[in-house]
Amino acid sequence: MAKRKKSTFERLRSGSLNRQQRKELERRFNAAEPEMEVVHPHAAGIDIGNESHFVAVAAGRDARPVREFGSWTADVRRMAAWLKSCGITTVAMQSTGVYWIAVYDVLEQEGFDVYLVNARGTKNLPGRKSDVQECQWLRKLHTHGLLRKSYRPPEAIRSVRTLWRLRERLVKAAGRAIQHMQKALTTMNVQLSNAISDISGVTGMAIIRAILAGQRDAQELAKLRDARIQASAAEIAESLHGNWQEDVLFELQQVVEAYDFHQQQIAACDAELQKYLAQLPSRQIGGGRAAAPTEPTAKQRKKLQAKRKKKDNRPNFDIGAELERLMGVDLRIIDGIDVTTAQVIYSELGPDLSAWPTEAHFASWLELSPRRDVSGGKVIRQAKRAVKSRVANALRNAAQTLSRSDSYLGARYRQLRGRLGGLKAVKAMARYLACLIYRLLTKGQAWVDRGAAYYENKRQERELQALQYKAAAKGMKLVPVAEPGGAR
Repeated sequence: MAKRKKSTFERLRSGSLNRQQRKELERRFNAAEPEMEVVHPHAAGIDIGNESHFVAVAAGRDARPVREFGSWTADVRRMAAWLKSCGITTVAMQSTGVYWIAVYDVLEQEGFDVYLVNARGTKNLPGRKSDVQECQWLRKLHTHGLLRKSYRPPEAIRSVRTLWRLRERLVKAAGRAIQHMQKALTTMNVQLSNAISDISGVTGMAIIRAILAGQRDAQELAKLRDARIQASAAEIAESLHGNWQEDVLFELQQVVEAYDFHQQQIAACDAELQKYLAQLPSRQIGGGRAAAPTEPTAKQRKKLQAKRKKKDNRPNFDIGAELERLMGVDLRIIDGIDVTTAQVIYSELGPDLSAWPTEAHFASWLELSPRRDVSGGKVIRQAKRAVKSRVANALRNAAQTLSRSDSYLGARYRQLRGRLGGLKAVKAMARYLACLIYRLLTKGQAWVDRGAAYYENKRQERELQALQYKAAAKGMKLVPVAEPGGAR
């Protein structure tokens, strides 16, 4: 009879550990290295897993410097107690899926300085395959101060982030339901989407619900047309002659119910989000005093009014005013930044950007700065790195909206696009927007849009100055074709 494999709980309770894994490697990892400075002498490393976590401390702190603990809460607390008994004050762990969150919270509550590190910064040596080796390697790197702590916003901001990410998923699910409705209508050759631009609007949903209620007369369905629809009643009626199929109608009924359910969830999420935002304190910029309010120009007021009237998939409360209170500034005065982009920035980072010393550090953390490998004073490689940053993606989307903007930022983006190309221009413009946001949130500086003409004049002045420098370097002098007065 085959021996039954023990579960993780049974294996850990029995106290059996695989000691053969750490015979030679433990000696190697704990070897003295006098040439390297010890930054964190009381450090430990944790290899995070789904069922269990491997923890390593220095060799002289315990008879068994590497131990395995289960993932359930009681064992995580037992891990914290063991680390305290070993005199550990700081712990390093990798951000593995979502398994690290519970361990991080428990250790943070117990008073440990927890370093959450990116796995990209720890995988510099090949051949480390086991969990025992991984936790020992993390401890060694952390002992010598070779790991950087990942940014994690405060707990209140994390709650807002959870709700906003949930809302994004619900909005995407509702969007897929709209596409499914359009597919079902097209299958029956009901070309409603060709007559009106949005079938999820007042007219479209009224007609779809009437169809599901049993109405088949195109003229009667066209009477449900909203007065603001540009298409005439005759055009809408002509698009509603279809091949009614019972199976597709059943499919359409299911999709509409799913869409309504998602809308109910979004409304509930908005109410919860509004409650969480109302509990957060207002922010003041600059020495505990409120930043001096800057009166927007007439052009900025017009843009702000247009942004506030536009609904899209925004929450059903005035989230723009709430974000202005929480951030201390209104980011929407920057052309291209709407309330959705501002909410993404607040929910992912919070209003305090002091974790980054300068705007250059902030843009680099967002992976919006050029990444170059330099050796011997020469650039040997310049390659993009795949990152998943919601803030960087939001800024890229904001940069793309500037293509037709009659503003300083719009002129700058079009000039970058002509010089660098589409993708590089989007990244460069997103970096510039990140720098502007950093200045507003750290110094309270007001952004004044000087217009596209101002940028073009400055650009021409820079080009002319560059030509004059080149001519002077060759012993020449630029002479204008015509004098300012028109004389030759």
